[in-house]
Order: sequence, then structure tokens, then C-alpha cells
Amino acid sequence: MGLTKQYLRYAASAVFGVIGSQRANIAYVTLRGGEKGRYVAVAACEHVFIWDVRKGEKVLILQGQKHEVSFLCPSPDGVHVAVGYEDGMVRIFNLLSGESNVSFNGHKSGVTAMNYDSLGARLVTGSKDTDVIVWDIINECGLYRLRGHKDVITQALFLKDKNLLVSSSKDSFVKWWDLDTQHCFKTMVGHRSEVWGMVLLDRDNRLLTGSADSELRAWDIRRLEEGKAEGEPRVKKGKTLLEDDEDDDGKEEEEEAETVEERILSCQKAGSILREARDRVVSLTADSKARVIACHGNDAVLEVFTVLSEEEVQRKMNKKLKKAKKKAAKTQEGAGDQTAEPVVERTLKDEIIRLTNIKASAKIRWADVLSCAGGELKVALLLQNNTVETYSLKTSDKNPAANKTARLTLGGHRTDVRTLAFSSDNLAVLSASGDTVKVWNRSTLQVIRTMACEYALCSLFVPGDRQIILGTKSGKLQIFELASGSLLETVDAHSGAVWSLCVAPDQRGIISGSADKTVKFWEFELVRDKETDQKRLTVKHTRTLQLDEDVLCVKFSPDHRLLAVSLLDCTVKVFYTDTLKFFLSLYGHKLPVLCLDITHDSALIATGSADRNVKIWGLDFGDCHRSLFAHDDSVMFLQFVPKTHLFFTAGKDKKIKQWDADKFELIQTLEGHHREVWCLAISPNGDHLVSSSHDKSLRLWERTREPIILEEEREMEREAEFEESMAKGDAPVVPGETEGEAAPAGKKSIETVKAAERIMEALELYREETRKSEEHKYFCEKAGKELPPPKPNPILVAFGNVTPSRYVLDVIRKVRSSELEISLLVLPFPYVPELLKLFSSYIQQGLEVELVCRCLFFLLKIHFGQITSNQMLVSVIDELKTNTLSKVCQIRDVLGFNSAALQFLQREIESKEDVMFFADATGQLEEKKKRRRKRERTVLTIA
Repeated sequence: MGLTKQYLRYAASAVFGVIGSQRANIAYVTLRGGEKGRYVAVAACEHVFIWDVRKGEKVLILQGQKHEVSFLCPSPDGVHVAVGYEDGMVRIFNLLSGESNVSFNGHKSGVTAMNYDSLGARLVTGSKDTDVIVWDIINECGLYRLRGHKDVITQALFLKDKNLLVSSSKDSFVKWWDLDTQHCFKTMVGHRSEVWGMVLLDRDNRLLTGSADSELRAWDIRRLEEGKAEGEPRVKKGKTLLEDDEDDDGKEEEEEAETVEERILSCQKAGSILREARDRVVSLTADSKARVIACHGNDAVLEVFTVLSEEEVQRKMNKKLKKAKKKAAKTQEGAGDQTAEPVVERTLKDEIIRLTNIKASAKIRWADVLSCAGGELKVALLLQNNTVETYSLKTSDKNPAANKTARLTLGGHRTDVRTLAFSSDNLAVLSASGDTVKVWNRSTLQVIRTMACEYALCSLFVPGDRQIILGTKSGKLQIFELASGSLLETVDAHSGAVWSLCVAPDQRGIISGSADKTVKFWEFELVRDKETDQKRLTVKHTRTLQLDEDVLCVKFSPDHRLLAVSLLDCTVKVFYTDTLKFFLSLYGHKLPVLCLDITHDSALIATGSADRNVKIWGLDFGDCHRSLFAHDDSVMFLQFVPKTHLFFTAGKDKKIKQWDADKFELIQTLEGHHREVWCLAISPNGDHLVSSSHDKSLRLWERTREPIILEEEREMEREAEFEESMAKGDAPVVPGETEGEAAPAGKKSIETVKAAERIMEALELYREETRKSEEHKYFCEKAGKELPPPKPNPILVAFGNVTPSRYVLDVIRKVRSSELEISLLVLPFPYVPELLKLFSSYIQQGLEVELVCRCLFFLLKIHFGQITSNQMLVSVIDELKTNTLSKVCQIRDVLGFNSAALQFLQREIESKEDVMFFADATGQLEEKKKRRRKRERTVLTIA
């Protein structure tokens, strides 16, 4: 059977129009050793954009895959940035190359909090799934999962000098975790509602938390010395715990728990700072030295506080004491009696003071602060209207004023784009929103023109592409000239919102459909402008079609014979264009028709409705050819590809779909938008497609040369569904693990299942090759001569004629470090004995000892019962024990030797540098003396 109809695939080409997504935070980053505070990283749907705020340019894009970015965290060294996604994945990007080589997959839902430790060696992540996971960056694997919170994690922080972690959640609790034993030793219950933010101050001696009220609560952290805590008997209610206690078991456990808390640290409320805002804390952040704190609510004001140093606090307290003494002296003179020495109490207000308030141009969504040299503080704000603003202020000033240093607005709209249009030459794209209309260059995706307008609902390019016309919510038609970027005229066209515009096929005029129940016909005219005395374009009203219901969409048939109008009563009325006589009524939709289009040959009309269906009708008799269930929510836009019977639909279910109106088949689904898709536009040549969404992004899709085979598409969709269901299946249970606070960090995913399958295939191949070599050996002995060897497996040949055992090691080595444990967990036990024998040979040969030991210890842990009860494996385990100990000791000795040698070299270099430094200083002194003597001689000569 031949291929009767060929469809070509549309592929995602670019994302533009979005400056910063609201879902993820904003963060200052350093790029290639550049100036501090010049670059900011923001999420842009599934990508991360790095903006140069000084130039207002996008300098780097960290490419995402499918899911939206939910959190960003730069590393302490400034070279990497950790990016968390809505599906729970975390990827580490290198800012020098823009590539990601490390990814962690442990959370079941979006990442909501991330932080590095002070060295940048560990990363802690919190998620909507209520789990906290600690990851090892260097070893590229998960260390452990900490369970205990009952709601979304809002913050997680490492303490610098102790192996402790503190986490906050929307369940109103703040939990302290001991990472040595992986358990929660303290839960703070001092908040009445959700804890939205948290920062550590004063070298981790104070904790500041932000909740749903106007208070920022401060907590003093007091860490007890290890020796004192362990050596002294612990006193409780007049007796030590070393004495016999006749209380019941419950009290003993309670006291023991309290004692454990006290042994590690104690945390007591120190007071609170009152914010000016009355609503909840949306974000709470501090600079790297924790000297400046910034917080904001759901408004446009950022409140900035500064933490005074110990010297500054002492100075302040001395001043207070002097004032108190003066006051006491005056009181004493008046009263005539001696009073006690005045005492001044140190409060939280003496340590943390309000610096200033920064008023942004719109509501703030996220903030980041950065302390620079010279006491300068830089503030970056991500606003709710797709804008990034940066401010600068001097913290050393008495009343510092914030100066706005940059505002990124050009590359996107402030509100959702509700209408799109392509120019006739396929090169320009028009997008209009609630306040501006922008014209973009399709190839460079740069803004050519930005013009202020009213709330636009529909738009089109006037034939010739020199002017554009917008239909607005207030019922006006606005005509703009692109060359000058000016508004030529505003026409009061309708008394209700103009929902639809359409150019007449003869290109001499347009029609407009409005909520005032009329369709108006307009003709283009050139009139002389009184001010400039030059001709300009205008529209002249010629005819009006009065209807009984609000008009939602209007469209001419390409042969100019018919006019289709969709009404609020869920029908589509078709009229003759010349006489405006009624021709057909297309009824069948249960909810109003929001969009419609007619094919190039005027044979078919397709209608998309809020009832989620698309109906295809014949325009000759008005019969419904087919009704298709198109989207899972309202169909917002529909348009035919020029000169074909293929059409695209956009829905509130975030999807764009292509259909065949002749065969009534779904051709392909374009997924990429993360919110409702409002509209789309297809270029006149059909090669490009632009779509706009509630996620503030515009997406460009390009027609490729790759053909689509529908059967293969359906098969791929089924495979994707199966893989997703397989990954979502029950997580494998680790034998011996109890349902406690700590658990393994990884999770079962399609990648781990595939990795386990690859290891099984490699072991099957090893068995097969081993069997072949044994058979060959047997036949050689039987024949009494050397027979030709059997042909090796083609896979081994492809890998460079490697041995089967080496091939198994290569397969294990290629498994991602973060997925290795879960892949081995999925591996069935019958493969384990073979693997243990191979591990013994690898360790003997010294091949990948560290990796093999990691796999070996994990397998012994999870299959301990079965391995110890298997008599066949006793000798293998004994051999492994001997070989592993000797090899690991050998590697340790080599590492120790190398470390000592490097330290020796370091000392040698340092001593040489010191000598050189002093020699250089001596040389400079000699030169100075020479110059002075020369000057003295010159003076004497002149005299």
C-alpha cells in the first residue's frame, strides 16, 4: 500500500516574549569572571535565561527539556547553577559552557527549595512531595531522603560549622536534622501558620523565619560544646539521669528526647521584627554574608533590613547607656536621693534595623540581594508582570535611597498576549496584549516596534504590511503605522468589545464583529492629514449586519461569496456577502463557538467551541461531516494551513493540535506551553506557526522536512504512556529499610528501569559468550587439536573486540551515578551471583575499584539474606573480602602518598614565592634609593 498523503512535522523552534517566569525565583550569577551583580538568572518556562542587566540583553540560555523550572540556586563558587523542575528533577548546569552533565531524580513533584553547603559539595532540595533530599555533588549521587514534614517544603539550609540541617514547611513546623544520624532531633512549633521563608544570621547563631503574619520571628541558636555535653551528667528536675529513676517509661523517653536536643543545640525565641506589610511573607532572602535581609509580601514594596555587627551594637548600647545615665542623674538631682545604676537591656531592634523600603513598579514575585565592594547593595526583583528590575543603594549611608539601575521590559508583554498575526511576507509577527502591541522579526526574534494601545482582542496587517489594525475591548479600531510606530487614528467602531476582524478577499476592506450584536463592513481609504498635509490610511464604514446575539467570530469565504458569523447562542450563521441574505445555520455545539475558519477552496468550514469539540461542516449544504473531541478544555483558536485542508487548534489544555479535515484524523500534538494557549497564527506560506499562552511566552514552531507516519505517531504515544505508567509504578522496597525519617534518595524512573535492562542484557551476553568458550574448549579437547574459535558477538566487535566481562563493566560504568543504586535495586536476584563473581575479578585486576565497591556494598546490603543463605556464594564472598580489603588499602596508600607529595610541592612553591617576594621588595628599595640619589645630584647641579 502506497503512502497516499504525506504530512510534515512541525517542531519547536524558539521561546520568546518571556522575560522571567513567575514560578521560579531570580538569582544573581557570575559569568566568566565578570562583574558582580551584572548578570541575573531567571526561569523562562522550561529554560533558564541569563540576562546582562546593564545591556538589557540575553547572554545565555540553559536549555530545559519538557517541564517548567521551579527553583534556581547558584553554587558558592559561581561556576554552576542548580535548576529544579516541576517533575522533581534537579540538573546542575555549568555557566561556562551552558551544558548540564549532572542530574538528580528523587522527588515525585516540583522542587520548591534548594541550597548548597558552604563548600558547594552537597545540595539539599525540598519539594511539594514533603521530602527533603541531600545530594552529593562530587560523587553525583543521592545521600539520603529525610521525611517528617506534612506539607510543601519552603526552605532548607545547611549550618556552616556543624553537620546539621534546618528545614521549614507549610505545615507550620521548622525541623532540625542531624545529618550524621539522619534523624530529626528538634521540631519548632512556635508558628501559628505556614512558614514561608527562613534565613540564618550571625554565623548561624540566629534563625529568622517569615510566616503568614506581619512578624519576622528571630530564634537564638545556642550550640553546646561536645565535651561538656558528653562528659557531664545531665541534670533533670533535681536529679541526674545516672541515678535510678522510678518514673514510667514514657517520661524516660520524653526526657531522653529533650536531652538529645539539648546535647546538640537549644533554640529559643529572641523576639520579632514587625514588617510594614500585613499579608504573608512571599519571599525572604539574605546576602551571602547574611548582613542584609530583604522580604516582601503580595505588594510592590520590598523591605530591606540590615544586621549590625557586634561592634556597632556595642557602640549603640553605650550611647543608650550614656543617655540613661544622664536621665538618671537629672532625676537624682530633682529627687535628692540616690538611685541605682541604670541598666539598658539589649533587644532585637538594637541588632536588626530597617534600612529602607524599595517601591517597585508592580507587584513583586521574587527578590535577590547581593553585597558588593564599598558597601554597595544590589537588589534584583522579578515582578508579576513579566519584568525584571534592579536597584542599587549604599548601606553605609544614614538614610540610603535606592536608585533604579535597570528595567528589562522590551523583550516581552506586561500582560497576556490575546492576538497574533503574520505579515504577508512571513517575516514579521504582530502580538498585542492589554497595553502594548509589538512587532517582532521572525528570524531574529527581536522587537522591531513597541506601541502603546488599548486592551487588544484581535488584530491584522493591512495589505502591504505598512499598517496594522487592532480591535479593542472598548469597541474601538486602532490604526498604527509601522514605519513611524505612531497611532494614526482611533475609530469608535462599536459599543461593545470587538472580538473579531477579517480582511476581505479583495483586500479593499475589513469586517469587524462585536459584542454589540453587529457585524460592520469597512473600506480602506486614503485621506489627507490636516496636521502633516500627507495622505494616511483610514477606514470608512459602509454596511452593518444586525444580529440577535453577541458576535464572537467573523470570517469571509476566500471566494468572497459567503460570510460566516459565530454567535453567543452556540450557532454559526452563514450569509451571502453581497446581499447579506441568510444562507445557512450551523447548529450542534453545546457551548458558544469561539473560533472558526474556512478552507482556501471555500468547501469546508471548521468550528471550535467551548464545549471542547471541533466540528467540520460542508459549506454547500451546511451538513456536519464530523465532530471531533479535540481538547480537554475550551478550543480557543482554529486556523487552516494555507492552501490545504489541514488545520491547527489551540486549547486551554495547554496543547496545540494539527488535524486533517478530509480524513478527520489527528496528525500531531505540539506540547510546550505550561498554561492555557490563547491564540496562534500561521504564516501565509504555512512554514511557521506562532502561539501565545497564559505563561507569558510566545512560541515559534517550524515545519520540517520530516514526514509523519500516523501509525508510528500513535505507537510512540502509546510507548510514552507505558513508560510514564511504568515510572509511576510502586517504588522498589529496600530490604531491611523501615518506614522511618531517613530513606534512600533516588526514585524509580524510566531511566533506572532502562539501565537495569542494559545490565541484564550485558550479563546475558556474558553468559552466552562464557558458554560458547566452554563448548569450544570441550570440543578442542575431544578433537585433540586446536579448532578455530567461535565468532564473537557483533556487539563486542563494535566495542573494539572487548572481552565479555569488560563489556559488563563498561555498561555499569555508563549508568548515571545518581541512578546506579536504584538500577541495581530493580535488578532481579538471579543475576546477582554472576555479578558478584565478576566483581571479584574486576577488583583483582584493579579495574574501577571505587565503582565496583560501591555496587558490591549496595548489593550485599539489599540481598544480604539470600546471599548469606546461598552455600555456592560463600567462597565468592570470602574471595571478595580478601581482594577488596587489599585493593582498597593499596589505593588508600597511593592516595596518601600522592597527597603528601602534593603538600610537599605546595610548601616548596610557597617558600620560593616568599623568597621571590622579599627579593623583589629589596630590588624595589634599591631602585628607590638610586632615584633619590639621582634627584639630589640634579638639584646640586642646578644650584
